[in-house]
Amino acid sequence: MTKTRAKTVSKTKGRAGRGTLKAADGVIAITVNVNGRDLAMRVTPGEFLLDALRREGFKGVKKGCDNGDCGTCTILLDGKPALSCMLFAAQAHGRRVVTIEGLGTPDRPHPIQAAFVEAGAVQCGFCIPGMVLATKALLDEDPDPDEGAARRALDGNLCRCTGYVKQVEAVLLSAKKVKQAARKGGRP
Repeated sequence: MTKTRAKTVSKTKGRAGRGTLKAADGVIAITVNVNGRDLAMRVTPGEFLLDALRREGFKGVKKGCDNGDCGTCTILLDGKPALSCMLFAAQAHGRRVVTIEGLGTPDRPHPIQAAFVEAGAVQCGFCIPGMVLATKALLDEDPDPDEGAARRALDGNLCRCTGYVKQVEAVLLSAKKVKQAARKGGRP
């Protein structure tokens, strides 16, 4: 009979209720609310959230630079933009994660996604999920941003296709579309 080795991974300070995680045989069982659905995952202590999400089928979380420079792996973690390539999967235990798949669908895009298409801000599409999620976080905090706020929100999201003009326009158009959707009783 093999003895199970357990390694304790302590909770982050200030995150009451998430508990202490233990790795048994090199695996940690975590639960993460992804796009409104609780998801049980088995991860290794050194596994990054990006890799765990992609393994679970969330391909909208892109693997780019792998060192936090490009923003293609951006998710919303408890409503705030976070780089999933820089977070251990275990750090997401008990938390809310939103990926681009959690915003809209091709048949029913979120107003932000519609604004990015309408503004011509989508070219190759690699950077767009991170930019859309950064825009969502911005508009959740500031429903009427100016150009400077739009640029700051997109800072850290690298695009190799454009000069960011269309993306900034898309952020400002997004604010209008989200307000319109809210007035009509739709989802913001």
